[in-house]
This record gives sequence, structure tokens and C-alpha cells, in this order.
Amino acid sequence: MTRIGFLGLGIMGNAMAGRLIATGHEVIVWNRSPEAADVLVAAGAAQAAPPAEALAAPISLSMFANDAAAEAVLTPEALTGVSGRIHVNMASISPATADRLGDVHRGAGVDYVAAPVLGRPPVAAAGALNIIVAGPESALKTVNPILDALGSRVWQFGAEPRRANATKIAVNFTILHALQALAEGVTLVEAHDIDASDFVDLLSGTLFAGVVYSGYGPVIAERRYSPALFALPLGLKDLGLAEDLAAEGGVVLPTAAILRDRFERAQADPTLADLDWAAVAEVTRRPDHDLHTGEQPVEKI
Repeated sequence: MTRIGFLGLGIMGNAMAGRLIATGHEVIVWNRSPEAADVLVAAGAAQAAPPAEALAAPISLSMFANDAAAEAVLTPEALTGVSGRIHVNMASISPATADRLGDVHRGAGVDYVAAPVLGRPPVAAAGALNIIVAGPESALKTVNPILDALGSRVWQFGAEPRRANATKIAVNFTILHALQALAEGVTLVEAHDIDASDFVDLLSGTLFAGVVYSGYGPVIAERRYSPALFALPLGLKDLGLAEDLAAEGGVVLPTAAILRDRFERAQADPTLADLDWAAVAEVTRRPDHDLHTGEQPVEKI
């Protein structure tokens, strides 16, 4: 098996690196907080001290929280070494950052592939992610067997890495709408004494059978927002990426302002801020006078 470096061990990165170990790959891991690697090291991973050790592997992958974290680690100094390596950035970052990182990697003689993913940590642990990829054709052929270990399908979007990131942003923007649609639908039926779980079962069993509705619908109906598998601030980050992408392309997104209002209200509410991004539904669900007061605390299961 090819030695693989993996950098960025948040909830999602940990699940992905664990999957690579479970499928027999030799993995060297790095995280800014070293203790995040403890479970992976116990499972057989090696631990890098500086990130350059993980990036020195023939193929390395990263899953950072945002643009700033990716650019802080994927520097010319960290990438310096033997040319011919490939780095796969699996985070949801802006196309503009993908362009800058592509330049940095080319300068170091490293092929750069963008491969943001669709799926939550349990899906990653099961190797069932959908992976959106773009990058040099020769690099994609080399990394495809590794991506196959992480995902049920790899979707190719061309040779320019930014294309994968733009596609992922558009997907997440659509998910944000689904969360808001669920919030409004649930609020409507609850106002007329109709059980939210019955309503969600109807949606996901008929016209809205996709994984977003079937996955997040019960979470919203039952207020099961903890543990946060995708934290609410990350949803706000993804909304900002969509707004920036629209501005870059001269596109108007009429609903973006409404979504921003909902997410900013949720972020400002101490009973919601640390929960899963589906908790944004509570902003619509609660009367305005109950927001920010803690009068209707969300049960943290």
C-alpha cells in the first residue's frame, strides 16, 4: 500500500483517516492539536511532528476547517521536498483559495487535487462519501484507488481544482435551503397541532426521499442537534463562500440574505451556537421573543 499523509483531524478528518487505516493503508497523521491523533495512532497510524512529515508522503490528504487553516499549513516551506508528490485537499474552501494553493503546490513540484466531500462523519467512517474531484488527469488516476476507499462514488469535474470547490459550495448552498424549508414546513404543521415526526415521515417517504430530507428531517422534528456532526458556524462559513462565489460570477442569490439572517440569529443564540447546523431551524420555530433568552432550551441528547 502507498504511504499516505493525512492532515487535519477534526471530526470529519478523524473518520476519514480511520477509514484509510481500516482498509489497510499506511497512514501518517498530523493535527495542530496532537492529542486529536491519539485514537488513530492506537489504530496503527504514525504521527508526524511538523506537517512537512505528513506532506512528504507520495500522496497526502488534508481536511481543514476553512481557507485560513488550509493556507496556514499548506505553505511553500511545508511542501518543500521531493517533487512528484500529490496533495489532495478535501476541505470545503473557496475557489480563490484553491487557485492560490494550486500555485503554491506547483511551485513546490507537487500536483494539487481538490476533492471536497458530501457526507457526515459516520458516512466517512463507512467509506460511503460522495467525492467531488478536479485536478490534473494523471494525478486523478493515481489517487482514485485511495478515494475509492473513502467514497461510494467519485464525481469528476475537470482539470481545474477550483471547479470542484465551486460545485461543493453550490451543493452546500442547496442544503442550507433544505434546512430552512424543513424548518418552515415543521413550524407550519406544529402550529396546527400536527406531529412534526409524522410530517417528516410523509416528506421523506414520498416527494422528498433524498438523504438531506430523510437525514435532517428527523433531527429537526425531534430537536436532536447534539452532538454537532457539522457545527453551525461551518454552515455560516459555507453560506459566506456561496455569497463570495456569486459575487465573483456576477450572480444574484435572492434567498442568501434570508439564510444569513437565520444563521446569524442562531449563532448569536447561546442555546443554539454550539449545536449542529440543523439547529438553525429553531430560529424559525421559536417565537422571536424567545430567541436569545434561553426560555426554550434545546434538549442536548
